[in-house]
Amino acid sequence: MAGNTITKSSDVSCTPSRAARELGLKRGEFDLAVHLGRIRTVPDEGGGGRRVARAEIDRLRSADGFPESLLESVRTVGTTDGAALMEITSARFTRFARLGLVVPVNFYLNRYRAVVWLYLAEELRQFATDKNHTSLLNGRTPEGLRDQLQAGLDLRPRNWRGRHLGFLLRQADGLWERAGALAALLDHVQIAEIVQDPYERAYLNRFRPDPPAHGAPGSTAAHLAERIMTAADPDEISWLRADLTQVLDEARFHRPAPRPTSEPAGPPPSLNEHPPEPAREPERSRGVLGWLRRRSA
Repeated sequence: MAGNTITKSSDVSCTPSRAARELGLKRGEFDLAVHLGRIRTVPDEGGGGRRVARAEIDRLRSADGFPESLLESVRTVGTTDGAALMEITSARFTRFARLGLVVPVNFYLNRYRAVVWLYLAEELRQFATDKNHTSLLNGRTPEGLRDQLQAGLDLRPRNWRGRHLGFLLRQADGLWERAGALAALLDHVQIAEIVQDPYERAYLNRFRPDPPAHGAPGSTAAHLAERIMTAADPDEISWLRADLTQVLDEARFHRPAPRPTSEPAGPPPSLNEHPPEPAREPERSRGVLGWLRRRSA
């Protein structure tokens, strides 16, 4: 009977790997399409990450030009191919990228641990065909821009962070998740200054996404990826701190960070120091410390 039919989650949605195969995408292409908002995902009700609704797969498959149009929308190129696509020299292309005129969408580390920035071919074509850019493409770089380049300006890491933050915020399903997305671009010292309550800071860290995986944890490649992920410019740090402070205020109002029910009166203990064990009720003290260790893990 229809009333007794149980609809499985796999009938209405599928895992990212399955969705990528059905859409004819490599996993990296699929992830990029999700980052760009080309493929919409939904939370897994079972808590297993995000999934893709069957209706979304049907929508993409029924689009004109599928699958070529979808593949082309996520095609990326490096400096050499990007310059060829725009019919300019690699040196001029690099100047455009450092000035922020073209924005990287991804990066990887080559075998020499050098950062290789990737750009959307679709965006480069649009830039090259825009008549407003004719003088930039064919003439001399304006003096003011040359001065910035000589001063060492390189907006590639910052512009990538901006795009990545946009992705993290689109995936955030609540205020604490939004706070975690903003905190992902700040180092731990900055976060400790903004969120001084250790219980609240431990709760925030639960929603703080990790940097994109590059190399084994603790490796040189992983440290480099973390450095690219972390805001470095003073004005960038300033607005991230301001946004995080505002979102945290809203998050606290709607859902305060959990605290142990046996928390003693007075200020909470530091996560970096073990409070002295009281002479009485040792079991309750161990319970508080266990909760702190679990939250800070």
